[in-house]
Amino acid sequence: MSKKDSLWYKSLRWIQKQLVQTVVVPHDPFADLNLDPDKPVVYVMKTESLSDIAALSEITGKYRLPSPYDELVVDGDRTPRVVCLEGAKPLFGERESNEFFLNSFMDLLKVHKEKPELDIQLVPVSLYWGRTPGKEDDTMKAAVLERQNPTWLRKCFMILFLGRHNFVQFSNAVSIRHMADEHGTDKRIAHKLARVARVHFSRQRKVMTGPVLPKRQVLFQDLLNSESLKKAIKEEAASKKISEAEAKAKAMEYLDEVAADYSESLVRIAERFLTWLWNKLYKGINIKGAEQIRQLHHDGHEIIYVPCHRSHMDYLLLSYILYYEGMVPPHIAAGINLNFWPAGPMFRRGGAFFIRRSFRGNKLYTVVFREYLDQLFTKGYSVEYFTEGGRSRTGRLLAPKTGMIAMTLNSVLRGMERPVTLVPVYLGYDHVMEVATYHKELSGKKKKKESVWQLFGALRKLGDFGQGYVNFGQPITLNNYLDEEVPGWKEEMAKDPEQRPKWLSPVVNTLANRVMTSINDAAAVSSVTLTSLVLLASEQHALERSQLVKQLDLYLKLLKDLPYTEFTSVPEGDGELLVQQGLDLKKLQLDSDPLGDIISIEDSIAVAMTYYRNNIIHLLIVPSLIASCLTQHEHVTRDEIIATVKDFYPLLKAELFMGIEDIDTRVSQILDLFIAQGLVTESEYLTPVDSQINQLLLLAGTVSETMQRYAIIFNLLAARPLMERFELEGESHRLAQRLGALHGITAPEFYDKKLYGALSVKLKALGYILDSDKRGDVERIRQRANGLLRSSVRQTIEDSVAAEHKA
Repeated sequence: MSKKDSLWYKSLRWIQKQLVQTVVVPHDPFADLNLDPDKPVVYVMKTESLSDIAALSEITGKYRLPSPYDELVVDGDRTPRVVCLEGAKPLFGERESNEFFLNSFMDLLKVHKEKPELDIQLVPVSLYWGRTPGKEDDTMKAAVLERQNPTWLRKCFMILFLGRHNFVQFSNAVSIRHMADEHGTDKRIAHKLARVARVHFSRQRKVMTGPVLPKRQVLFQDLLNSESLKKAIKEEAASKKISEAEAKAKAMEYLDEVAADYSESLVRIAERFLTWLWNKLYKGINIKGAEQIRQLHHDGHEIIYVPCHRSHMDYLLLSYILYYEGMVPPHIAAGINLNFWPAGPMFRRGGAFFIRRSFRGNKLYTVVFREYLDQLFTKGYSVEYFTEGGRSRTGRLLAPKTGMIAMTLNSVLRGMERPVTLVPVYLGYDHVMEVATYHKELSGKKKKKESVWQLFGALRKLGDFGQGYVNFGQPITLNNYLDEEVPGWKEEMAKDPEQRPKWLSPVVNTLANRVMTSINDAAAVSSVTLTSLVLLASEQHALERSQLVKQLDLYLKLLKDLPYTEFTSVPEGDGELLVQQGLDLKKLQLDSDPLGDIISIEDSIAVAMTYYRNNIIHLLIVPSLIASCLTQHEHVTRDEIIATVKDFYPLLKAELFMGIEDIDTRVSQILDLFIAQGLVTESEYLTPVDSQINQLLLLAGTVSETMQRYAIIFNLLAARPLMERFELEGESHRLAQRLGALHGITAPEFYDKKLYGALSVKLKALGYILDSDKRGDVERIRQRANGLLRSSVRQTIEDSVAAEHKA
């Protein structure tokens, strides 16, 4: 009987099983890693450990992986399924020599030399009993629960106290066949394999646990002793006519107000609470792109997460997902308004650091905050901040605030050794708890100050919120970005590190817009967002069920056959499934009569549903504009449609943060799909098929409000060519309110002053404001916008502009 089958070891494994709860990273090894199910697998582990192998054996069957207890048999030869880099650490004495484990690599290489057709996959496996990174001067706790090289007695304590927080991480497989063919099979290669594996395990541990945490007061003293802060304290004392000791005390107060106080113990407790919360709120959390971010961590990048901001749940959701994806929750820049008891202290110990809404006029606070942020980057803590500055009230991305991005770029310019990478993150929900509050605020009601009572009130209303979505977008490595935008920036900064380059502000603005575009590139389509997009474009916000299903199938076809980007996610299933999901979530209403089912959005929540539509409107706005051209013009050519889309696309790009690089090709691809689907025929002109015209009309409805806004703007510019930008903002907003009142437009963004402000900035940049050379272009676009409107709406706009002009 083998050792593993003895009654003693079976008993130990049974006891361990009762104490251990394991999370597997990634959650689907075959989908996320380059594992080939048809090739043999050998596991590589850092340290020989009966408990680690027992924990691994409990999960391998679930993931269709071979058990670590089953020897690998190759043509009758048997070899262990697990290779370790070092032996177990005894309670007393030294660890045994690594020669035995090195010979295991030699044996694997040797068998590949003898059998050219063989290709064994080496799969590194890391186990973590708890994820405490430790503090810079840990003593007893580190001794009792030491994780790197524990004795069997320490491992017993770890299983007892931390068994419910066990993580098993699989990494990308290494082909021994590739190693043998490329590098040979001698002992030197075995040594190299072992070295690479040791470096890998060291990096993986840092990704999972994070860097060692400093004592908070020690960190403060280090910051106060920095040259920048010393200088700022002296200047504060001189300008405020106080002593340097008083100025230093004020700097300490600011540090105490700002700094996080990360506690892994609280994170473990929070993980239990959040698991309960997500299971109560959501039927599932959909994640896309986590593996590429884990690899960036592994490669030593300083990671800065820049998510969109929909809800206060964003802080919790992203940290929770990162924790379960095998990465350390980031330090989060939170608004000072969230620093109320008891949430503030808990957020702080969960990694939040607090930021004031404005630094203006307070140089000491500015330097304190900048130095603290710089220290986070230098020590290797991942950071999260929201570039929008606040939660979106309309469901669209807000114009970015550039302060945190500028500070991040400044840290790079000051000489960060590691690559600094921004990771855009799209966060989405089938239900956002604050939507009703957002619409009250947009209608003029004063925003309520956050408090503990709001927290309890929100918890009391918890219900079935459908699903959540976390999509990681295209990472932006700042060193590479600067190389593209400002060739020679390193040499320029080396000459004078303290200078503020003239190019910094435009580069920051361009970067901020690229971040927002990358967030939208990673949008998640769901049943709620897509059904709201269709129904809100229909009359009375209602459709026959069969028609709604048919329209949803068309949109799914567009999104899957012509992906917006590789980072966008589209739901599985068909239109019927999406309708049923919307009904289950009570976002849609079902009415039946003898002729069939009617699906609608209730009037009471129609405005709220615009929020979800706006999350993904950018994905289908170009197909909608094309459909509008096809349905509003009797004779239109492909070239005319492309020209029309190209005229409006710069404005669409500015307000919806779109990043389509080749708009001509994109339009042609969409038209080809319409033709393939039997919606349009093409000879000399593109002509809608009569029996399918309703599908095109519905699709065209999505862009109608946008075209109405553009018609207002260009009719004003045509009537008053010398209009200043601020005048255009105000009059456009005023006419939009009039148009909405007369034609029943309720979408909140239609009346959003900030949106007209952003559009006027883009129009100024494009030369449409106060540029006589552009009058021909303005008139052409005015005519195109007017031509895409219903006659009644067009008449209202023209009459209103004429009345404004006379006034």
